[in-house]
Amino acid sequence: MPLQLLPASAQAFAPRSAPNIVLNTKVESWLTQTLKRINKVKRPLNSVPQHFRCLTETLGGENAIWSLASLILPKAPDVDLRKDSNPLVEALFNYQLIHVEAYVVHVDMVSQNEVAFKLTTDTIDTLIEYHKEIYSLDVSAATYTWPEKEAQLKKMQEEFVQAANRFVFRTSVRALEGLEEDGAGELLEGRSEEVKNSIMNMFLPLLPPPPRIVDVIHPAPILPNNPAAVAGHWWPGVQPVPSSHPAPVDSWKVLPSTPSPTATSCSDNTSNAYWQDVSMPTVQLPSPTPSFSQPTSFTSAPAHFYSSPQSAAPILSMPAAHPLVQHCATDFNMGGFGDFGWHQNMFQPQYAAII
Repeated sequence: MPLQLLPASAQAFAPRSAPNIVLNTKVESWLTQTLKRINKVKRPLNSVPQHFRCLTETLGGENAIWSLASLILPKAPDVDLRKDSNPLVEALFNYQLIHVEAYVVHVDMVSQNEVAFKLTTDTIDTLIEYHKEIYSLDVSAATYTWPEKEAQLKKMQEEFVQAANRFVFRTSVRALEGLEEDGAGELLEGRSEEVKNSIMNMFLPLLPPPPRIVDVIHPAPILPNNPAAVAGHWWPGVQPVPSSHPAPVDSWKVLPSTPSPTATSCSDNTSNAYWQDVSMPTVQLPSPTPSFSQPTSFTSAPAHFYSSPQSAAPILSMPAAHPLVQHCATDFNMGGFGDFGWHQNMFQPQYAAII
């Protein structure tokens, strides 16, 4: 895109001067017809220099003021506006019509085919006054208060002053078709809406500062003293794993390694008949488990032949309080097994044969 240059008169706070006009080697017919229409005195327009001289004198005159657009703005801040049930009354008393006027500073019919307008001093002053006395109060009342609010509001007003003085509206050079007598004119073909949007975009909102990010430090959770409660809270779905080692058993609950019948009935006939038919073959009994302590020795056999389990001693000292136990102990005699004790002749032949 070629570089777009503007004359010094288009700069901010620059005084008005004659417009900068650049014409092509051949002047278009619509421009010739427009200049002939606005001139009261007939002037020859047969060459490019004649068009240049006529256009410069027309657009550089003191009365060559263009009306770019009209803005309807409030007359007072929102809190001071008149409230009425009739909207026409509210419009008449509460709103004003501001005409946006400008003058031509640049005409380019060679590269860009554009015309540039700069706002007049009166229009700039009117917009600045409205921004300071009405718009700033409304936006200030619509935002909350923070320490730098007044400084931010003042900065916004200063920026608007700069923007209003720098404002330049560029459009197609065919806008000169709206030229009238004495160099005044009006924008046609809906170009006024573009001016309104450009000017209203200069009214920036008053933005409060963003909220500060504060790091929230959460205190460390206090763990309970009970380790079981902690484990249950951390792993609620985990079930306790059974230990591979057997649970400790009291010594009085350990049964002897010698096989003994289980009494299912205390009937004399059944018990005697069963034990009479059972023959004890000559087998080698397993050695006693290491967990057993010093056994009780038989009276007739040597002490190193057989040792009774440790649980025999506590069992011998237990009284048979229940009558059923005493009755069953009498039935399970086994040739000398009574009162839950070992008979002196029990298993003597087997152990004698093994030895």
